[in-house]
Amino acid sequence: MNCRVFYHDKCFDGACSAALFTRFHRECVGTVERFEYRGLVHRAGLLFEESWFDTRGENAIVDFKYSSSPLLTWWFDHHLSAFMSVKDEQTFQRGQADGSRGMRQFFDPTYTSCTGLIAQVASTRFGMDISPFAELIHWADIVDGARYQSATAAVEMADPAMKLTLVIESAPDGDGESISRRFIPLLTEMPLQQVLEQPFVQNLLGPLLEQHWAALELIRSRAQCQGEVISFDITDQPTEGYNKFIPYYLFPEGTYNVGLSRSSFRTKVSVGTNPWTSRPADELANIAAICERYGGGGHARVGAISFAVDQEEAARAAAQEIVAELRAKAPSA
Repeated sequence: MNCRVFYHDKCFDGACSAALFTRFHRECVGTVERFEYRGLVHRAGLLFEESWFDTRGENAIVDFKYSSSPLLTWWFDHHLSAFMSVKDEQTFQRGQADGSRGMRQFFDPTYTSCTGLIAQVASTRFGMDISPFAELIHWADIVDGARYQSATAAVEMADPAMKLTLVIESAPDGDGESISRRFIPLLTEMPLQQVLEQPFVQNLLGPLLEQHWAALELIRSRAQCQGEVISFDITDQPTEGYNKFIPYYLFPEGTYNVGLSRSSFRTKVSVGTNPWTSRPADELANIAAICERYGGGGHARVGAISFAVDQEEAARAAAQEIVAELRAKAPSA
């Protein structure tokens, strides 16, 4: 029997979650012989298709929104915006209440990373020894929770995990296959430095570092900070991703960031809170709640909204509204 694992693509925590789930399933469940991986991305429109699920094996979703499909076996997520509809949330809650899915589907938005949630469930409910994965769990928490010591550490990327994050988030897919799928089996077996040393990773890393520094200069030329809100628009320079801490590296005084960008499959409004802000938590806006109003979501401190590639003007209007709202919320405004 196979297990098809759907995970948050272009995301370090998504790849780590898929890797840790694989090891957990092998060691503690052991009902499948083969694991298949399929990355999921937030985009405008339908996120899942029923035909994607394996009808004869198990299906798992990690670090991504819930599906109410009866074919879904396992689910782990930590995002505040985990449910696409009230119906989906009701389906999940019924499964928890009647016990039909309680030991297979887990949701807890208090966890910094989905990898951390999987680790906790695997160790406390299934008795897994997670000590061999301490490095993976540690860095998934840092990367997904933006717990870097400084914006300099986040942008200048001295640690192996940061360089791997760059490759996972920004490397182009090859032959129609997500590059992050190549990382998942490696992350189940190797320390991060050893994964980084793999020839295919090194071949990708050099050009991506060049693009990273070019993106920094592009954002430097476009961004402004007014009323504690950093904003910029780089939709005329399509990119598959950029380091989300660049705005705070350039404007450490900023409390919020609203960036408008375009990739091959979406126009994206990225909204974030400076992880190093001195503002008290009770003064900060709930970014997930703001993004949900436009069909997006995320965490309390960071989120995003996806529009179709040809909906640039709608995305720009949303970005402008959010900038105005955040400036109004800033204590100094």
